[in-house]
Amino acid sequence: MQIPVEGFMYPNEVELQWSILIVLYPFITGLVAGAFILASLERVFRVQAVKPTYRLALLTALAFLLVAPLPLQLHLGHPERSLEMYLTPHRSSAMAMFGFVYLWYLMAVLLLEIWLDYRRDIVVMSQKESGWKRLVYRVLTLGSSNISERSLHIDERLGYFITLIGIPSAFLLHGYVGFIFGSIKANPWWSSPLMPIVFVFSAMVSGIAAVMLIYMFSSRLRGREIDMRCLDTIARYLLYTFIIDFSLEMLDLLQRVYEADESFRSLDFMVHTRLWTSQVIVQILLGTVTPIALMGLTQFVRLTETTRKRVYGLAGCLTLMGIFAMRWNVVIGGQLFSKSFLGYTTYKMAFATREGLLPALILMILPFVILWVLVKLLPPWLESSPAPVISAAAPARGIN
Repeated sequence: MQIPVEGFMYPNEVELQWSILIVLYPFITGLVAGAFILASLERVFRVQAVKPTYRLALLTALAFLLVAPLPLQLHLGHPERSLEMYLTPHRSSAMAMFGFVYLWYLMAVLLLEIWLDYRRDIVVMSQKESGWKRLVYRVLTLGSSNISERSLHIDERLGYFITLIGIPSAFLLHGYVGFIFGSIKANPWWSSPLMPIVFVFSAMVSGIAAVMLIYMFSSRLRGREIDMRCLDTIARYLLYTFIIDFSLEMLDLLQRVYEADESFRSLDFMVHTRLWTSQVIVQILLGTVTPIALMGLTQFVRLTETTRKRVYGLAGCLTLMGIFAMRWNVVIGGQLFSKSFLGYTTYKMAFATREGLLPALILMILPFVILWVLVKLLPPWLESSPAPVISAAAPARGIN
């Protein structure tokens, strides 16, 4: 496969080292962090309006978190060697330390919070179901079948404490991804102190938008009415977060324009040529300005419920498209110019290769398959919660 090259390129710069899979890596981890932040609004900040999406957000975060390391595994030449970073940790390697950040967030935060929140339901289902489902739920109880009022109160307090820890952990998870790019001094497109902060806020934007769309789609699929108070509140938080994210990106852009160092002419050429469509048209106009304007419209103009649902659905889809374009422009765009600033290359994406379009599509579909299984096993809907079971210790309280 011949790759068009213009100007002077170093030999190792002709072919891009990071492909579409590395674009998916920050995009998927961003969905995880954003979904967890949305869930924390109800648990920590007591925003009762978003309560219908609390458990759904947790399960969404778990589904995407399980898939998050797979793009990196497919990218590795010897994926079986990835276990070495746990056996021989190297503190000077940002990528190696990510494995510990990932395990901390998965095992100590997300899984534990979901188990504590669902423990009462798991115990009830272990007594109610039969066959293989009964066995699965019994395994999930981890030997704890006490659902007395005191026990559930301890679960609630412990879950609250874990969520408090989980909020900075979510920031760390995706801020760490931004740190990996921002710390690469050799690439002026990435090397910015604002990169981790921009990644964190864009992660919040993408995660909130994803949960909003999943909630709307699942409600229609189940034939249930959408809680408009919940939907309006989610859209309002999405709008506020998006405005902050866009402001930070514009601040980074203004700094680059004002500083205008030796790399500015090359970066300016990239934006006006190879990245014009993906950055200016898709990311900024369609994926940022348009959804902000649509959601802002709902704050100043009284629209019907049906119209607001359509506006939120369109804004959510455009938001995810814009955030994905941002990840594309950072990962792919940052490799299209030479370190000499005298040459440019292009990226041609294959289809049925290890790092082609087909594996990328499979990796994007896989979290939704996992989420479907999780929803079947642990229903997040408040009305689907099983009836209370009276234990010998004390009557069990309802689900928060």
